[in-house]
This record gives sequence, C-alpha cells and structure tokens, in this order.
Amino acid sequence: MEKTTKPTKRRIKNPETFREKARKAQNEKDQRIKNSNHIIKKSLRVLFNPIVKLVSTLYRIKALKPLFWIIKIIGLIIYPRYVRNSFKELKDVTWPSFKESMRLTYAVVIFAIIFGVAVALVDYGFGKIFKIILLK
Repeated sequence: MEKTTKPTKRRIKNPETFREKARKAQNEKDQRIKNSNHIIKKSLRVLFNPIVKLVSTLYRIKALKPLFWIIKIIGLIIYPRYVRNSFKELKDVTWPSFKESMRLTYAVVIFAIIFGVAVALVDYGFGKIFKIILLK
C-alpha cells in the first residue's frame, strides 16, 4: 500500500511595501539621532553639572530669591517666547542626511539652469519679435 502525502502549501513572505521600508528607515534614523543626542547630553552634563550644582545651591539661599526673580523677568524680556518656541521647533525637525542634501541641491541647481535657459530663450525670442515690429 502506498501512502499518499497531501501537498503542503508553501508560505511566501510578502515583500516589504514602500511604506514599511520608509517606516523602518525612519525608525533606524530616529534611533541614530537618539544615540547621538544621548552622547551630546552626556558630554554637556559633564560640562554643566558643576554650574547647575552651584546655581541650585545659590537658589536655596533665601536672601538670593528676589535676585533670581529679577533675573527670570529679565530673561523673559530678553529671550522672548518666539525665540524659545523656535528652538523647541528646531529640536523636532527631521534633518536630511548629507547624501540626501546633496541630491536635493543638485536637483535645485539643475532646475535653476534649465529655468534660466528657458527664460533667456523666451526673452531672446520676444526681443527679436519686438525689434521686427517696432523697427518697421
């Protein structure tokens, strides 16, 4: 007696869609940015930790509290809300990579050259037409 085996269906993994690839790339980019931000924060922490400790120690002294209020008010006047919000927005910006920046720069330069040539040709053509019309 022969055993017949039932053919099994092969599962084929669907290829990644463009959206999935973009999300994956964005996640990797976000991770790199987080890592670089962590390194920057760590080095700044080493630099500014003594200053922060000094200021927090001075802030605990009750006689200096009015001075800190005056400094805070002056800071609000000198450093307006617009500037503070601008720096907050800059932290949220997703900056392009160097390669992407170069690609976009080349695209702008090529477009500018093509547009400049087109405007020059139209100007030359209109100049010839008006010379023919006005000089007759």
